[in-house]
Formats: sequence, C-alpha cells, structure tokens
Amino acid sequence: MTKRPRGEGFTQSFEHALVLPTARVTEEAALAASRFMGLGDKNAVDGAGTEAMREVLNTLDIRGTVVIGEGEMDEAPMLYIGEQVGSGQYEVDIAVDPVEGTVVTAKGLPNGLAVIALSERGGLMHAPDCYMEKLIVPPPAAGRVNLDWPVEANLHVLAQALDRDVEDLMITILDRERHEDLIRRVRAAGARVKLIGDGDVVAGLAVGVRGTGVHALMGSGGAPEGVLSAAACKCLGAEIQGRFIAEDDAMRERFAAMGVDERRVYKTADLAPGEQMVFSATGITYGELLSGVRRFAGGARTHTLVMGYATRVVRFLDSVHLEDDSARVTIRV
Repeated sequence: MTKRPRGEGFTQSFEHALVLPTARVTEEAALAASRFMGLGDKNAVDGAGTEAMREVLNTLDIRGTVVIGEGEMDEAPMLYIGEQVGSGQYEVDIAVDPVEGTVVTAKGLPNGLAVIALSERGGLMHAPDCYMEKLIVPPPAAGRVNLDWPVEANLHVLAQALDRDVEDLMITILDRERHEDLIRRVRAAGARVKLIGDGDVVAGLAVGVRGTGVHALMGSGGAPEGVLSAAACKCLGAEIQGRFIAEDDAMRERFAAMGVDERRVYKTADLAPGEQMVFSATGITYGELLSGVRRFAGGARTHTLVMGYATRVVRFLDSVHLEDDSARVTIRV
C-alpha cells in the first residue's frame, strides 16, 4: 500500500495557496520599515512595518484572527490580539511581529526582521504576554534534550547529537543581567556564547538552519516570540521547549484563566499544534541568516525565508522590487 504524504487534500491546498502570498506580507513590511532604518525612531519603524503588513494581509484569501500580536486592542491599535484581517475562504490564526527588533532596526544594527506565521484555527497557542524560559536545538538534537536538565547535561547531549565536542558548540543567549549565571555555566562547560541584544526569533531560526554557526538558543525571552519560533521549528524539524514565567500573582491569575501551567515544559507541538503551517521572515537589516533590505534608485531587494509544514518546502526568496515605473536595474547574483 502506498503511504499517503502528510497533508494531502485541504492541507496541501491551504499551503499551496498561501505560502507565496505570505512571503509578500513580510516583504512589504520589511520594505516599509527599512525606510526608517538607521534614523533612530523605533516607533516610526514599527508603525511603518505594521501598517504595511496589515494592508497586505487584508488582500489575502483568508479570514484571519491575530492570536499573537502587539497587545490588546486598547493597548496597541495596530494588529492587536483579536483583530480580524482578510476577507477570503481560509480560516486561519495568525502570529505576527511586524518588526522584530525595532530598536536594532532604528539603530541600523543587524538582525531586524519582519515575521509571520499562519495556521488553521487552534493551530497556534494563544500565549500570554510574559517571559518564557526557552531551549531551541537543531533537528539532530530534537527529542534528545530536556529543559528540566542542568545546562551542562543538555550541552553534552547536544554535542553528541551533532557529533562534535562541547567546545565546538556556539550557544546564543540574550545579553541580559538575568542570564549572568547561565552564561557563566555555558562557558564553564566549555561551550562558546554568542550574546545578542534583541531578536530571539531570528536567533531560533538560525539554530534550525545548518551553516549559520550557532547550535542552540538558551535563556528567557518573550513568550509570543516563543510561539513564532515554534512555528518555524515545526517547519524546519528543529525543537523548542519552553516554560512560561509568572512574575507576579496577577500573571498567575492570567495563566489560570488561559489554562497555562507555569510548571509544565511546553514543546513544539504544544506551542504550534497545527497540521497546516506557513511561516515567513524577511530581513530588514543585515543578518547571518537573512540579508537586509538593499535599496537602489527606484526599488529595493529583499531576502526572505518562507516555509510550509505540510508541503515540506523551505524557500529562500531573493526578490527585486521595482517600486517606481521609471526604475531600471541590472540584475546580478
């Protein structure tokens, strides 16, 4: 009997219909945000990226609900949680970060990113806006590490999975005071540390793509970004493990209302359970994984990573956008 490929029927049609249009969403957000890159105004960067993203989302063949966005409706008027976008046939939940790294983009620093994930209804966890302890590892180590283990044990298992020594590992960690002990322990175990100022979604993406020179992400960051990372990990075959952090009793009450257990380790399939998943990220500023927007007279060039889970396709799109009718450009590799 011939084995049916994962995602036949509606799953295939969902992703075939939305993969490339979803890439256009992040491309347009990146292009808009890039006009304010390096000007020092993070609100202008975020506003431009968000408005461009919403405009394209409303042209897609979807009936979408934002489940990971920029806050509640009265806190963030742009792509707020619960906002409805599109007017088409595919009912989807959406996780967005129109500009991941508003500060780094405003300063012209590396790894500014426009990112989005789409799944069927219920396919993306409605995560509270809190911190999450995270461990992201590449495909060979998926299912072999454990967030409850000591850091040293996970480094040892990761090294074994990648067929290398612990001393060969590079671990990405957000450069925060709360991570001082984690950084010390990783270095004491023999691994190297890559400190980043912002952008743990792109850092998690880099873990899942071979050749980027990083082998895991550790430490705590935003829980909404954890859901976006989970969507990417699912498409790439990488793994995220996360634990929600309640900083006060008010957050614990919110956890209880949302059914979140702060003692539980949530894995990729918990954070992104959907069988239909589209993920897209476009570089705004230069990074190791994605080139930033490069402008020329009358247009720009973008670099995008877009993936479908069921269709098992990972695409790197290098696109030239002629924004002016009079634009002329000589295409080169």
